[in-house]
Amino acid sequence: MADRDQFKLKSALREVANNIRGQFILTGNQNLIIANVTSEEKKNISLILKQYGVMPGEISGLRQNSIACVALPTCGLAFAEAERYLPSLVSEIETILAQNNLLKEEIVIRMTGCPNGCGRPYLAEIGFVGKSEGHYNLYLGGNFIGTRLNTLYKETLTEAEILSELQPIIADYAQNRDLGEKLGDFVIRKQYVKETIKGSDFRH
Repeated sequence: MADRDQFKLKSALREVANNIRGQFILTGNQNLIIANVTSEEKKNISLILKQYGVMPGEISGLRQNSIACVALPTCGLAFAEAERYLPSLVSEIETILAQNNLLKEEIVIRMTGCPNGCGRPYLAEIGFVGKSEGHYNLYLGGNFIGTRLNTLYKETLTEAEILSELQPIIADYAQNRDLGEKLGDFVIRKQYVKETIKGSDFRH
């Protein structure tokens, strides 16, 4: 956690910790919950977060469900970026989602800088694994609740190629999904990828 420009997350959380008798809980999905607070303390927390530019406006369902590992330059095992790159890639994909009226749709997207998968990309509906600087393998077909492995769809893609591959899939999903159908289930039903039934069937 760090302060960046107008988004001063570290300072905001320090202020909350110094003034609120709550409990900080870190989740497996990289979320932070401030628990066991009163209604009055909740109001004060909101004021602190707004003061430091942390209180978010509306964000897309894709961004809300995004996870990335630290990758380059922090991790010596990484082949590519993740934590510092995924937000900008999500912005590009959000443009495609907006064109298809899917900005509110919750879609799990994850990215790691190497095949070790610390950000759990192999469970995402859309997963990326770094192969070299600026190049990623694209995986599709995990389920929203994270209980199904996804399947390798295309290898060693640049950003332009990633967007080119996702655009028709997202458009198809917008037009032809069943009621309540999640993206990971849709790409299997429409045979973009085969379902990974068991772990021994998974391939990088």
